[in-house]
Amino acid sequence: MSRTSAVVTGATSGIGAAIARNLAAGGMRVTLVGRDGDRLDQARRRILAGIPDAELTSERADLSLLGEVRSLAERLADPPPDVVVSNAAIIADVADHTVEGHQRTLATNHLAPYLLLRSLIEPIGTRPARFVIVGASPRGLARMPIDVDDLARNTSHDLGSVPSLRPLVAYGRTKNMNAMLVYALARRLRETRITVNGAHPGIIRGTRLGHGNRRGLLRAFAAASTLFSSGSPDTGADTPTWLATAPEVETVTGQFFVERNAVTTAPHTTDPTRCDQLWDESARLVGLGHGA
Repeated sequence: MSRTSAVVTGATSGIGAAIARNLAAGGMRVTLVGRDGDRLDQARRRILAGIPDAELTSERADLSLLGEVRSLAERLADPPPDVVVSNAAIIADVADHTVEGHQRTLATNHLAPYLLLRSLIEPIGTRPARFVIVGASPRGLARMPIDVDDLARNTSHDLGSVPSLRPLVAYGRTKNMNAMLVYALARRLRETRITVNGAHPGIIRGTRLGHGNRRGLLRAFAAASTLFSSGSPDTGADTPTWLATAPEVETVTGQFFVERNAVTTAPHTTDPTRCDQLWDESARLVGLGHGA
């Protein structure tokens, strides 16, 4: 019998690498997704050093580029995965736009998982599968409602008076989009055998979030946040790994978890009308129809 297969984005370091290692240790065939070939090779070697019989493959893709996300989805579709953990996220400069015209934080953190997960629904078909979306603190983001009519504004306007903290605010808004995607996608897949859940991993040391964009108060914030971290990447990987593998959540869908407990996120993230608006605007930006 073939092994269960899993895809983990952002798998070259931090929480993503820990999730990939956990899934491989559990006997899954794991595809590591990252944007740098050398770092993918290093991540693969680290896992094999501890799990010599791990079955690993690597897929290089820059998830800020929707063209590369589409190509990645095509490569992953045959055969389709049983588990997809959408973990990749960045904090990019507000002025950093891709060659496709999208602000890089918005493209990587929201548009990429939206497009990737939607693209895998049809290949998965009637099979059971689990989508796990790694988000952020529901409590910390409760006061950061997004503009659902113009997603690009969320990473470009009304980001506060301190320029060096604006990338962090933009990041937070995309993390609220992640929670809303959980609810919107789960509702659209309720007649299928695909579950969709979100997880907050905690404030974790050793991630590369915002790597290359640590300046001013953002750099100070990043340094200070390590003082209040809840643990290592292994700690952060626990709930996403559990959602991807545990029998007790095999049929659970449309929920957001913190430390393996389902929690309620802010009303502006759960409102069905707002979630539908996010869905439709995301579909427009990635060039898909409004259907699941």
